[in-house]
Amino acid sequence: MSPSLIAKYTIAGPRYTSYPTVPFWNTDNFCYHEWQQRLITTFADTNARQGISLYIHLPYCDSLCTFCACHKHITRNHDVERSYIDALLTEWQLYIELIAQQHGPERPRIAELHLGGGTPSFFSPHELRRLLTGLFRYADPTDQPDYGWEGHPNNTTPEHLQTLYNFGFRRVSFGVQDYDPVVQQAIHRVQPFANVRRVTEQARAIGYTSICHDLIFGLPRQTPGSVRHTIGQTLALRPDRIAYYAYAHVPWLKGTGQRSFDESDLPSGIQKRLLYETGRDQLERAGYTEIGMDHFALAHDPLHQAMQAGTLHRNFMGYTTRQTTLLIGLGASAIGDTGAAFSQNIKEIATYLRIVQSGQLPLLRGHLLTAEDQFIRGQILNLMCRFRTSWKPTDWSEPTWDMLEPRLNELAADGLIDYDDTALWIRPAGRPFLRTICMAIDPSMHQPCSSARPVFSQTV
Repeated sequence: MSPSLIAKYTIAGPRYTSYPTVPFWNTDNFCYHEWQQRLITTFADTNARQGISLYIHLPYCDSLCTFCACHKHITRNHDVERSYIDALLTEWQLYIELIAQQHGPERPRIAELHLGGGTPSFFSPHELRRLLTGLFRYADPTDQPDYGWEGHPNNTTPEHLQTLYNFGFRRVSFGVQDYDPVVQQAIHRVQPFANVRRVTEQARAIGYTSICHDLIFGLPRQTPGSVRHTIGQTLALRPDRIAYYAYAHVPWLKGTGQRSFDESDLPSGIQKRLLYETGRDQLERAGYTEIGMDHFALAHDPLHQAMQAGTLHRNFMGYTTRQTTLLIGLGASAIGDTGAAFSQNIKEIATYLRIVQSGQLPLLRGHLLTAEDQFIRGQILNLMCRFRTSWKPTDWSEPTWDMLEPRLNELAADGLIDYDDTALWIRPAGRPFLRTICMAIDPSMHQPCSSARPVFSQTV
């Protein structure tokens, strides 16, 4: 890959799990009652046909992994589990009552369910069982649901795996990151290969059909040699899918621990891309197919099959195998999506607990999508999942097109895309710059952001 293109297009940009991205939400015009009505309308229109997705944020961790930019709370006090699960069940009950008041007794059908964090395996199997029993008291699974959760190899037990399997979970992701001891010490994530092998084998024995290992490239002190070693160890276990993420260096975010890094320990844009290509080539030689951005899967895995069928989707949970219009987020910082509106919960856990206990939905902010938002969202989703998109010339306003066209011309001149009046295709050479290409058709990226500090990680 051309070093000049890497240097040119290594810029700060979003990962596009939503459009508009959170920093560009119009929170000043957010109306709770309008959001509520859009949620109810979407439920009425799609529950019977699609079902809904449910994301549950479990924020506690025993220790701080300094690479992580997720919302979490570090504690070794497991007494916090009960009150947090109580709050999640209360919040779910508030949604059930809201739906019932507006739409009658129709039960939600849960097509997708994901437990993220934080560290879901911080919670005891007993508390996870209590959570899921409470959720399904008021809801039903769809036919062939897709339920997954994130486990830490150091503390996931057979009872964790079996408890969630019994509720229909067939997908589990284990955070590996890197096996090099030097890198593990730098990111404060020390876990032996033996622990990863143990939980992988236990999950297979129980019956999980999609096991994912999460790896990260671009970490401090990482080298091509350490990446080859990590990928080699991973291939020895042959997980069904692999998430191979770019490290997102966002030290300005509260609680990341990334300020502890000396930035001279981080690879440059060109070095970072070499780490990705080293891992990608190794994975592809072993029979894995690159899926969208940052993901690889074997041919039998549902993620690969969704790509082949053209049903691959992307939302706040990342890449998914199906599309449900309504996504409800439960827990501190969780984000929901009605298809026409976004909402995010309060991040601070004590405040989240207090608001829920008072009988209110714990919303912090939101965004009501305009018609233009929804059109551009569809275009970006197509690019992220299918590397192509199409439109009618009249879909773009003249001022917007005049603003976007110079960037498209530049990308085309650099050999990254082809486009005409009705469509855009990403060339193979352009796929490493997927985020940058999406930014080119994102009008919000042509406008100043209200934040005075950095917002996004680097795109390459």
